Amino acid sequence: MSLVQEKQIAITVVSRAANLAQSVFKKLVNAETVTKKDKSPVTVADYSCQSLISLLLSKAYPNDPIVGEEDAKDLRQPTDESKQLKNRVVDLVNAELSKPQAAGEADDLELGVTRSETELLDAIDRGTFEGSAKGRMWCLDPIDGTKGFLRGGQYAVCLALLIEGKVELGVIACPNLPVDPSKPDGPRGVVFGAIKGQGAFQRPISETNGPLSKISMNSITKESIAQASFCESVESGHSSQGDSANIAKELNITKEPVRMDSQAKYCSISRGDGDIYLRLPVSASYEEKIWDHAPGRLLVAEAGGKVTDIHNKDLDFSLGRTLKNNKGVIVAHESIHGDVIKAVQKVLNVA
Repeated sequence: MSLVQEKQIAITVVSRAANLAQSVFKKLVNAETVTKKDKSPVTVADYSCQSLISLLLSKAYPNDPIVGEEDAKDLRQPTDESKQLKNRVVDLVNAELSKPQAAGEADDLELGVTRSETELLDAIDRGTFEGSAKGRMWCLDPIDGTKGFLRGGQYAVCLALLIEGKVELGVIACPNLPVDPSKPDGPRGVVFGAIKGQGAFQRPISETNGPLSKISMNSITKESIAQASFCESVESGHSSQGDSANIAKELNITKEPVRMDSQAKYCSISRGDGDIYLRLPVSASYEEKIWDHAPGRLLVAEAGGKVTDIHNKDLDFSLGRTLKNNKGVIVAHESIHGDVIKAVQKVLNVA
């Protein structure tokens, strides 16, 4: 399937959300927070970006459900704190929506038009779909890497289209990732994307009418695996860094790991900034959320990589909001993925 229209719309809405997130960081970072059930911090950026993306997707595809990370329950509370947060979300989203359509952005999204408070809150709540193995659905992480966002580090706005439980389209915007990895102090802000069977690409977020450049992973071989580099989460609570170090030792890899938050890791590896990404289980009961991996998994696969769990099973996005049948995530070029899996299973003592 071509999904040409869906790709253009996804790039437009995710890039708009990335610009909104950067605006939030400059104006309000850490000014308003509430606590989610999993105790991770959430900022006004989460609500604003989910509202913006969900609203625009509903214009283009009103019958497509959305699996999103947030809901508007806390914004609807009658407290002064909730009202203040809600007003900021409404103002920030409408400030972005009011900007006219730029060259290269998708048509028919009614860009340049503000929306009511009710419309914006209802848009957030469109993300409460429980997932399905049937039909079409969008999977959204409005701000992946909230702690990275708060510290001015790496974070990502992530969107994927699933059809019959399979990821067919993925788009990720990384506002703080260098456009040119060889120039870390140069321009920042990159949008990445992939359509199944059509390769992976990137483009500066700011170049709405610019060309999409094809990207691919480094061609690491079994013989050169010792020269590979690891990419892992900053937060030790997201992945066992001690096990990662032992796995690196098993593969004779001596380079220090590159640590960053969010699906920016998938993006970095897909264009050759790194080679291996491990998200190792930190508890037997934890289930990965589908929005943390859906677009990244496709991006890496289309760039020449392979993504499985620690048991070498494909990630199954058809079982609801979590990867219930998977434990951990292992990402590497397809030529060395088998060697990485062997090292992972040896260190973790699993088969």
